[in-house]
Amino acid sequence: MITVAVTGGIGSGKSTVSAALREHGAVVVDSDTLAREVVAPGTPGLAAVVEAFGADMIGDDAALDRAALARVVFADPVARARLEGITHPLVRARFAQLRGQAPADSVVVNDIPILTALAVAAGFQLVIGVRADPADRVARLVGRGLTEQDARARIAAQIGDEERAALCDVVLDNHGSRDALAAAVDRLWMDRLVPFEANVRLGRPAGRGGPVLVEPRPSWPADARRLVARVSRAASGARVDHIGSTAIPGMPAKDVIDLQLTVPDLDTTGGLAPAPTSAPTAAPTAALTAALTAALTAAGFPRAAGFDTDTPHPAGADPRMWRKRMHGNADPGQSVNLHVRVRDSPGWRWALLFRDWLRADPEVAAEYLALKRVIAAEHAGETTAALYADAKESWMALAYDRGQAWARETGWLPVQPDR
Repeated sequence: MITVAVTGGIGSGKSTVSAALREHGAVVVDSDTLAREVVAPGTPGLAAVVEAFGADMIGDDAALDRAALARVVFADPVARARLEGITHPLVRARFAQLRGQAPADSVVVNDIPILTALAVAAGFQLVIGVRADPADRVARLVGRGLTEQDARARIAAQIGDEERAALCDVVLDNHGSRDALAAAVDRLWMDRLVPFEANVRLGRPAGRGGPVLVEPRPSWPADARRLVARVSRAASGARVDHIGSTAIPGMPAKDVIDLQLTVPDLDTTGGLAPAPTSAPTAAPTAALTAALTAALTAAGFPRAAGFDTDTPHPAGADPRMWRKRMHGNADPGQSVNLHVRVRDSPGWRWALLFRDWLRADPEVAAEYLALKRVIAAEHAGETTAALYADAKESWMALAYDRGQAWARETGWLPVQPDR
């Protein structure tokens, strides 16, 4: 099972997208419907609304006067936040209940208009955004009975498309015909959602092609922030860093987001032999092992077998100190390397140092890019990136000593990343 959010501003067409996904077989839960259920007559939710906004929010039929409440909250951001503080937890709880009742191989879709926080987006394996021209949105709302003034006020009260796009893995444009939007949903279902769900259920990373460098994508920083939030949520708030070439501004790279998950010891991610006593450790338990592995897989990051050790540096270093675990991404639409490393271990420190060094020294970054271009050309057409990675190791061995010298000269420390 995977859980997908569909979000968009009022009048954008998100309900049309959700309906198309339902036709494909998705289990669709409409948050607007849930929002009505949780404040139905006799519910604790309605009682909380009355306590917060007054008895005049109740109509003659003993139900919530939604028009009266809308006039209050859409004109007052503080009042709107207060209402959301009442209804959103109730809606999320009801959604979780319905999701738990879905079949195990489902694509569960939450049609959620108000998705404004990265922490909320991180609770879904994929977030689909829908956007449309403001004029089209106003026309649709007027067609539903709103005045143009009310339509524009409601649009203005929500976050803008650019802010919303940063929370979305996919953005569908609803600027044309319904047929065009339906075709886009068809492709999304067949090419991404169906294989994504199967990969999560079977615990396997999505396939990917060989090493191809692309120009830096403007979306990489936002993509990384969403993925960092998902991994951290799955790992109970553990530190996650964006590392690798996509973390270097302006650097061409493979379209693969590299992340580093920090753990106290590797046994919490899969039962490897205990680390040497000179490495930082924590008491491992079988429960932690199973729980973290299962949580990462459920979040869309199953283990990638066969990658248990980084190349030790300098030459002759104890390879046990360079152990790691690797997870990939079950989403065929975005490749991810999730490196799981022990806090303060040499590999953990080097991944952060190398990133920061290249960010700070354009000459070294250019040198590394030139190497990558040559190696990518030499290994073009390969179906695995392993040989590409191995070919960089002779340069990396020399770079390791240079990077350590830079760290000493600058006083570099692996500071906690910003959230």
